[in-house]
Amino acid sequence: MKTILVVDDKPNIRTMVKDYLSEENFRVVTAENGQQALYCARQEKPDLILLDIMMPKMDGFEFMRAYSKEQSTPIILLTARMEETDKVLGLELGADDYITKPFGMRELVARIRAVLRRAGHDLSADEILNVEGIYLNKGNHEVRANDKVINLTPSEFDLLAFLMASPGRVYSRLDLLEKLQGTSFEGVARTIDVHIRNLRLKLESDPSHPHYIETVFGVGYRFRRE
Repeated sequence: MKTILVVDDKPNIRTMVKDYLSEENFRVVTAENGQQALYCARQEKPDLILLDIMMPKMDGFEFMRAYSKEQSTPIILLTARMEETDKVLGLELGADDYITKPFGMRELVARIRAVLRRAGHDLSADEILNVEGIYLNKGNHEVRANDKVINLTPSEFDLLAFLMASPGRVYSRLDLLEKLQGTSFEGVARTIDVHIRNLRLKLESDPSHPHYIETVFGVGYRFRRE
């Protein structure tokens, strides 16, 4: 059963949406402002968030800015304020869709199911890597180290994905450069060292004694085998 978090400062809307979605076999939790929603989302780990924009204490945009640093949960904006600038800002902040009040409940459910389908598409084994406590999802470009979200540049992400795909296998700097050529490299093999150092700073608890990305002296690098 999918969990939906409904965030709106109006009790009648929260109640109406909760009752209808519950009949559609969703588990529904609610919050009345962005601050409460942050706490609820962290506790409940919803599959999707219906989010009003205009709320006291913390509005929808502020909530998205804060929560997107922690999770990539799908969000549908649920609001009466839908000027073009609001739509653009909402989508730029990570919203997947928006629906304007007043809305029909059947349309709302259809939008929810559509977003959940897009967010929950089946990923092949090589699109999700999970090695030594590092979780990498190519589908949504997400990396977690021991359940903590790690923000990587595209080059760092591609390099980590390549190493994780074959844990224990050693790659030379030229191997890695050839794999990643065209992303941001200029053909200098030592550039790989810079990206490895940056990855260690972000992933390792002690970058000077790396646990995940190992150096094989005189050869290159490998991702630690479990």
